[in-house]
Amino acid sequence: MLTLMGDPVDNVPGAKGIGPKTAAALITKYGSLQGVLDHVAELTPAKKAAIQEAREGFGLGRQLVSLKEDCPVEAGVEDRELDLAQVDTAAVLELLHQLGFHRHRDDLAELMGVKAAVPAAPAAPAKPPAAKKPSDGPSLFDAPVEEPAAAVSSADGTYRMLGTRREIEAFVAAARKAVHGGATLAFDTETDALAPTRAGLVGLSLAFEPHAGVYIPIRSPQPDRHLDWTQVQPLVQPLLEDPAVPKTAHNAKYDLIVLARHGVQVQGLVDDTLLSSHLADAARVGHGLDALSEALLGHRNIPIDSLIGSGASQRRFDQADLDAATTYAAEDADMALRLHQHFRPQLDRQGLAGLLADVELPLVGVIARMERWGIRVEADELDRQREGLERRLETIREKVIAASPRAFNLDSPRQLAEVLFNPPDGAVPGLGLKIVKRTKTGASTDMEVLEKLSADPAVTTPVPSLLLEHRQLSKLVGTYLVGLKEAIDPADGRVHASFHQLGAATGRLSSSDPNLQNIPIRTGEGREIRKAFRPEKGFVFASADYSQIELRLLAHLSGDPALGEAFRRGEDIHRAVAAETFGVKPEAVTDEQRSAAKMVNFGIVYGITPWGLARRLGPEADVARATRIIEDYKRRFSRIESFLQACVARAKADGFVATILGRRRPIPQVHSRNPNERALGERMAINTVVQG
Repeated sequence: MLTLMGDPVDNVPGAKGIGPKTAAALITKYGSLQGVLDHVAELTPAKKAAIQEAREGFGLGRQLVSLKEDCPVEAGVEDRELDLAQVDTAAVLELLHQLGFHRHRDDLAELMGVKAAVPAAPAAPAKPPAAKKPSDGPSLFDAPVEEPAAAVSSADGTYRMLGTRREIEAFVAAARKAVHGGATLAFDTETDALAPTRAGLVGLSLAFEPHAGVYIPIRSPQPDRHLDWTQVQPLVQPLLEDPAVPKTAHNAKYDLIVLARHGVQVQGLVDDTLLSSHLADAARVGHGLDALSEALLGHRNIPIDSLIGSGASQRRFDQADLDAATTYAAEDADMALRLHQHFRPQLDRQGLAGLLADVELPLVGVIARMERWGIRVEADELDRQREGLERRLETIREKVIAASPRAFNLDSPRQLAEVLFNPPDGAVPGLGLKIVKRTKTGASTDMEVLEKLSADPAVTTPVPSLLLEHRQLSKLVGTYLVGLKEAIDPADGRVHASFHQLGAATGRLSSSDPNLQNIPIRTGEGREIRKAFRPEKGFVFASADYSQIELRLLAHLSGDPALGEAFRRGEDIHRAVAAETFGVKPEAVTDEQRSAAKMVNFGIVYGITPWGLARRLGPEADVARATRIIEDYKRRFSRIESFLQACVARAKADGFVATILGRRRPIPQVHSRNPNERALGERMAINTVVQG
């Protein structure tokens, strides 16, 4: 069957136009591929021609899809009995953890009947702080305490709880003395929820020397052992708000929001190790505190599950054992400090310290205020629009069913493919449209396919166009109208989305929970959604945008005289580029020429291909014409072409490219043997430099 239908993903040739259903029917009827070939004269002319044309390739195809049976195999799995007693469960769990196979680790734990918690790191001798020289500055363990508490030691750090006013005051004094000697204060918050705009503060952890830290609880199952926030706040607030005390944290934005909601405006942030990790190695898979501590410091942090459990039995952090919470929380502050000490010289060596200090860190406070403030969204307006679109969706569904050979579920890709592409006289009748694109599971019905079918003049049925409209409206309802309403905080009627500074490899902002950066605007229905966003009384929304910022940057970075002069003269840049590209006077540029120049202008920084340009120019354009337009553009704006080539050359030579401010992005794809992946890397190299 696979030989007959072929597999384009694995480059297996087959008979053109013979898909899974037809192949299955033929093999079922005639018993084998040879049986089909023996009875090919009985088939329809189209099937007969397709099979005859592909016949010579069937031998190779069969060889490619057949498993080899002549390999020497000494023993098979079936020759051995499964003996779970032989499994070194702890060692395998450890290995799976190191390799990042978390789901397999959980599966093995379930199979073996053990807890799926992260296995403990191999034991190491405790490392209390070394004896300090006077020039090293004070140690928090030198500070007098009201009532000595036994230090809680982990594998390589000594951590303790501060439960009295005198203990906290002594630590604050020691911290101030330490920072005068060049130390940095690391801080971290523990809360009772993940969303910082809704989370209540449970405790605060601090550290100013490695392998040591303190935890100041304010809520716990043993409130008699510590102070509450009204007592703690006046003791720690001056320290946290003092800009002269340099501070670091991991994902500081979260802690800034939580502390601001509890009356503390943190000042003096000199590092955020989450951002430093992204800047130092943007290609790193995990930038979380636990992952970095293990990968860079060789230290495995206490897993949160060991304190609060997981699943239905999970507790809040303020319900966790106080001594265990102390070790866990203080360790986090210690690790943030150690990562700060790890990344600081690395960023200096890479020339990225200025980018962190001048761009990223000031932005942390801005984004924290954005998230905390949120944006007001009218739930009633969302409901009104949803009801209207749902009525339209039902009308469209009825039209699709009426124009189809049978009723079907519009949300089922399999049923939709049958209706679109099955022959009208088939066992499961369809519209008999030509298949545009295949996937491993059959004919594709994605948006691109529906768009091509809708634009094809040979397709007379309205079904593809109706389905396209149905998909677009369904997305508006599900993603925006319903999703936005669910995201509204009932406490203030606002949506508090998360904004990520380094969520995109180029460094531009991204947004989630919900994504507020892709609210539709290209369609009337999409623009209507924006009506639900309302400013508070006495406020207005203001909108600002750079004018063709990427092209201006391209003119600056490339130094191309023609493009730069067009900007300096304030010309219609697309008309000016069209005039240069097509060799005509600006006033003689046609709308079509200006449109082509505009697409090349915006596409050139994304590494636009002739095929991509031809598709954007519409059905009248072909790849040859698009190729000529791009070649003319590069010839007229030669400095741009030189700049683009230099970006790719830099990626090949250094393994990365850098933006105008020094932000780096590794581009390993430029060395790939796969030409498609290599071309992708070249486009990424260009795009990163300009967009970044």
